[in-house]
Amino acid sequence: MPIPFIDLKAQFAVLEPEIRARMDAVLAHGKFIMGPEVAELETALAAFAGTRHAVSCASGTDALLMPLLAWGVGPGDVVFTTPFTFIATAEVIALLGATPVFVDIDPRTYNIDPARLTQAIHAVRAQDPTLHPLPVAAMAYKLRPKAVIPVDLFGLPADYDAIAAVAREHGLVVLEDAAQGFGGVYKGKKAGALGTAGATSFFPAKPLGCFGDGGAVLTDDDELAETLRSIRVHGKGGHKYDNVRVGLNCRLDTLQAAILLAKLPAFPGELDARDAAAARYAAGLTGLPGLTLPVVPEGCRCAWAQYTLRLSRRDAVAAALREAGVPSMVYYPKPLHTQTAFAGLGHAPGDFPESLAASEQVLSLPMHPYLTADVQDGIVAAVKTAVRHS
Repeated sequence: MPIPFIDLKAQFAVLEPEIRARMDAVLAHGKFIMGPEVAELETALAAFAGTRHAVSCASGTDALLMPLLAWGVGPGDVVFTTPFTFIATAEVIALLGATPVFVDIDPRTYNIDPARLTQAIHAVRAQDPTLHPLPVAAMAYKLRPKAVIPVDLFGLPADYDAIAAVAREHGLVVLEDAAQGFGGVYKGKKAGALGTAGATSFFPAKPLGCFGDGGAVLTDDDELAETLRSIRVHGKGGHKYDNVRVGLNCRLDTLQAAILLAKLPAFPGELDARDAAAARYAAGLTGLPGLTLPVVPEGCRCAWAQYTLRLSRRDAVAAALREAGVPSMVYYPKPLHTQTAFAGLGHAPGDFPESLAASEQVLSLPMHPYLTADVQDGIVAAVKTAVRHS
């Protein structure tokens, strides 16, 4: 049997009765837009994350876009983020006419480096590219540092104590990109609750996923939550045809909320199963030459959205695994500063060397809560063979 990279069929086999019952209830009441399951899910998500509010929306990208829109981010503003992430993180900045300023990663965690963040802020304020690689726009206009979007890459929360200290010093809001991190923990606080607001995704492959697109914003800010609820329905005011601001159409479908309600009770156990799978990988792969295992700093819990190795001969190992019937994925083969979409920023590939190096060396192995020990033993054996012969 082929080895699935993420086994959603195995999860459905376990949770099918609960999922079908929840979906049948929606089909029976027919409230497919903003039905009662949406509010129920938002209450449950906020309770899980330990925030006052959870505002659901149509995708993880919308969850990133809505807070920036609520904070008035736009032309002339700078939003700092990592180039080693999916394009949505920086895409939302550009969509609002703001300028993304990339900050290189800590090579151990793959998350944004707080020390480099400080350098980037000083460089923007001084318009001095000798302090940090700056986009072309930063040299043409006096841009305002406005926000930072750290990314909980591969499920591991970024260093939020250090990031928050930098943000306070420079008056930045922090938007946590917890699209991969939901379920993770940083020093006793859940991912999604680690910034001024946290954005997460319920794309099917995420640690907590629905059967389509979906997302949510988590926050303790009452005023922000109210604004987000307006933004997601075309800037709605007191009623449907009272529009108090320019907004979006990005509501979470009731059916997707129902699916998530069926999955959420199983989520803590699935996180434990991901931990166990990560520990089995570590036990089987420790000590292989030319291979670096993922690091989880003290006080953190990784949600293990991906289990990502670093390999000196990544492409040869990936090819060998493919021949052995073991799937693997590269997240991400091109850092954002090298993408055509951001060519106008004027960056050279070497501007962010840690991100560039990671993009050439990372390889993710199959990871999900239903990964059995015997299947994992076969994957480990295949990796060992591939590494030794690459």
